[in-house]
Order: sequence, then C-alpha cells, then structure tokens
Amino acid sequence: MENPFKPTAGSSPPELIGRQDSLERIREAVTDGPGGPGRLTLFTGARGIGKTVMLNEYEDAFSTAGWLSVRVTATPTLLDDISLRVEALVRERDPQPRRRLSGVTLPGGVGAEWDNAGAAVREDLRMRMTALLDLLAPAAGLVLTIDEVHGGARDQMRTIAATSQHLIREDRQFAVAMAGLPSAVSNLLSDHVLTFLRRADRHDLKALSLDDVEDALRHTVESNGRRLDRDAGVVAAESTGGYPFMVQLVGHQMWRAGSGKSITMDDVERGVAVARRRLRELVHETALNDLSDVDRSFLRAMAVDDGPSRVADIVRRMGKGSQYVNTYRGRLAAAGVIEAPARGRLDFAIPYLRETLREMTGLS
Repeated sequence: MENPFKPTAGSSPPELIGRQDSLERIREAVTDGPGGPGRLTLFTGARGIGKTVMLNEYEDAFSTAGWLSVRVTATPTLLDDISLRVEALVRERDPQPRRRLSGVTLPGGVGAEWDNAGAAVREDLRMRMTALLDLLAPAAGLVLTIDEVHGGARDQMRTIAATSQHLIREDRQFAVAMAGLPSAVSNLLSDHVLTFLRRADRHDLKALSLDDVEDALRHTVESNGRRLDRDAGVVAAESTGGYPFMVQLVGHQMWRAGSGKSITMDDVERGVAVARRRLRELVHETALNDLSDVDRSFLRAMAVDDGPSRVADIVRRMGKGSQYVNTYRGRLAAAGVIEAPARGRLDFAIPYLRETLREMTGLS
C-alpha cells in the first residue's frame, strides 16, 4: 500500500490539524473583498512548523474561488520570476500583442508608427500585474505567495511591497501571502520602506497538541486500510513533540516499519529511531549551519539541562555579561531555534535539538 504520510518540505500533509483559526482567517480573506485584512498575510515560525503548508492552503482557497496564482520563493531572481509568470498569464488571456505609439510622421501626411510593447519596452511589475487584473476583473483576481523571505532579497521585497500597496489601495482583487523564519520577518518589518507590511494579518505558527497529533496519526493510518495499536499511537504522538514535520516523519517511518495490517509498538519504536536521524540531517544540521560560533556556544550551554534552561545559568556557563547573552538570546529566538516557555526560562523550539547537540559535543 502507498505510504500516506508526506515528510517532504512544502508538501501538504494528508490531514491538516491544529490550524483551524488560521484556516478560518484564510477563508475570510477570500470572501472579505478588497481591503480585507487577510489580503496581506504573513506566516512565521520555526523550521518544519508548517509555513509552506499554510501558503499552500492560502493559495488553494483563492484558486478554488476562481483566482489565478503565482507561487515563488525569495531568491535573487524573485522579481524576474514574478514578472515572467504574470506575463505568461497575461498572454494566455490576451494573445494579441499589445501595441504602443512609438512615433508620428508629419511631413507629407499624418501617420503613426507602432511597435509591440512586450518586445520594445520592459514593463515594470506593477504594470504587468495591473494588465492581468484588468483582464480578470471583476469576477476573479490574482494571489501571490512568496516562501522563504529573507534579508538578501530586501530591495526586491521593497518593490513587491510598494506594488502590493498600490494594488490594494486601488481596490484590486489582489492578495499576497509570505512565509519565513521569525528573523526574516522581523527584518522585513523593521525596514522603513516596508512599514506597509506591519499591517499584515500575521500567523505565528506553534507546535500542535499531542492529542490532535495522535488522532491525526490514527485517522490517517485507519483511512488507508491499516490499524494503529492504542499504546503505539500514544508513543508515536509523544515522539513528535507536536512538531508538524516530525509528525510526517514518524508517520512515514512507522508505516514503512510495519508489514502487517496493524502498526505495533515495535514498528513505532523502529520508525521513531529512523525519523530522529532524518530530522537531524534535514533540520538540525541546516539550522546549526546557519548560526555563528557564539550562537552555537549559547545552544551548547542550554543543552546541558534536561529541560528548559534558566537564563542565569546560561550567563554563568558562557562566562559573559547579561547584556551580551541577551543579544544572542534574541538572535536565536528570531531564528526560530529557541523559545521562552516562561519568564527567565529558555527551551529549544525544534524537537531533539538538545539531543543532537549533546551527541555532537560528547555530552550524551
């Protein structure tokens, strides 16, 4: 039987759980009309928390209502990617090349010279989007989704923000949603040119309820012709830490480990062991590689504790002043690597990162 779980970055899970509030706000964005708060949306959270999945849901909601969509990632060619996709959509609906007046001949008679606007002039992003929206009005619109927004695309994001602001002010049927790590989103919102984005409908995605995870694992298994033993389902859910990407990893691996009609405790234990290795390769190593040496030293100081760390203990272990430690605390929180479960306490935002750091530093 085909494995129903989808542990691939950006792939929508077989059952989306724990995001009911966000899904309701997305549905409202479709029906609210121009100027609705959800027509400009930001999704943030740690790696693997489901930001891309929510972008998929956002796009699907508008597409179901008959809108066209453009899906891109914030790379150095971001503006070109959007422009080319918008231009292709225009040509699909308006195959006759548009012409513009390029010159006038007067002596000997009155005449005009025309050329193809697409061939002679590179229209800017706003003009291309406006042309497409004119063709779609009034029944449909355009939804733009941008994944992995980051500081390297700051200038391009300014252009996109300015264009989006103009289209929204003109009451166009236009919507845009972006997703990124908390650090990337914070950088965007602090830009003096991008203040428009501060009014976006913001979704800070958190870990899922373990009860919801267990129900989703069991329902996915049973709806695909197998059975998940009761105690095995509890252990599988607990092993995920409510982390959406880990839910799919554990589900995928326990399904592979089982060979009969029932997924047993042994299947789950073997599946969890493989899922943890994959999590380290796909998430932990990537997250750590993006950090500075001091950032990693901070995390190693946290990894000593079996649970949430006291900030005072981290200060002592690093041998630095409180202000110095708080600077890196803010950096790591913005990067979605740590979180503050209580005042004066810090914990890892990504499951099993503590164990990975212990293995890497010989603390385990």
